[in-house]
Amino acid sequence: MGAIADWVSFGGTARMLMWVLAIAVAATGSLVLIEMSWLDATKTNAWSTRLLWLSNTVGGLIFGFGMVLAAGCPQRNLVKAGAGNLKAGVTLLVAAVSAQMTLRGVLSELRVGFFDSYSVSLNTPQDVASILVHGGAWDVAHLRWLVLGAYLVIAGALLWRHRRSMEVAHWVGGTGVGLLVVAAWCLTAYVGFIAEHPETLEPSWSGTYSHRPEALSFAAPLAHSLDLLTLWSDRNNVATYGVMVCLGTLLGSAAAALIRHEFHIESFSNPTDMAHHIAGGVLIGFGGVTAMGCSIGQGISGLALQSAGAILAVAGITAGAWLGLRYQAWQLDR
Repeated sequence: MGAIADWVSFGGTARMLMWVLAIAVAATGSLVLIEMSWLDATKTNAWSTRLLWLSNTVGGLIFGFGMVLAAGCPQRNLVKAGAGNLKAGVTLLVAAVSAQMTLRGVLSELRVGFFDSYSVSLNTPQDVASILVHGGAWDVAHLRWLVLGAYLVIAGALLWRHRRSMEVAHWVGGTGVGLLVVAAWCLTAYVGFIAEHPETLEPSWSGTYSHRPEALSFAAPLAHSLDLLTLWSDRNNVATYGVMVCLGTLLGSAAAALIRHEFHIESFSNPTDMAHHIAGGVLIGFGGVTAMGCSIGQGISGLALQSAGAILAVAGITAGAWLGLRYQAWQLDR
């Protein structure tokens, strides 16, 4: 949200370029893992053969608008909550309930019955290269490298052109987030892989909620975290990878805030502020699950695998954030 806000409000490019850098690092590392057979991307949701084009686009739009109202995406609110922000804590609780309702509750009827019904069934994975090469003579593995190469050329040109606006923290942050995505694939797709599960005798990926390889995402894991906390005695609920990433983000933020003496309690300034955060929490919970990922889940992890669904979701998130920023500007004008 900060990257889009900087860009829309005053043409700032530093945080947007940090996002571009994170995707470049994550995409390069992910493709290397695929070539090494450490990551079977066909088993990820990002390469599903069912392209949920309406869910990706509209879910992203709703999420983008909501994250402006909530002053950040789920990951950003975890960071703020760890530093003592009570507004972020309320937002996360509301987002978790909303995501849970969208996964299995009353809102799932709208998601599955309407949005997911508008989809395209593909004969190939939904990565850009597979879609482009379908029915052609190109080798899909080579085309993925060409797609990545084209992105790296564009990203490199943008980073070089605007290098003076980038601080050391932007370079380190963007590279670090990209490497975290690669590390996540290594952990869930390679370390957690079981060739033959003792119960099903089928290949399985342990530790993840979906039993598939997962990278970084925060919308659905908030709902899984709520499941774990409210149904603790149910042994079917376990601390999955996504839940632990949410917990780690919260604890990491708290540690950083305490070390830097930046931990402080912050609450709502007025009823309107509270209403916006609650509404934003509802929207990011519903939109994040409907779009199959948040600004991190689709915006970095999904794009790293060249997923067509992720491209649609990010387009929706960007448009939704722009609308949210315009709404805030209209409020200020009033």
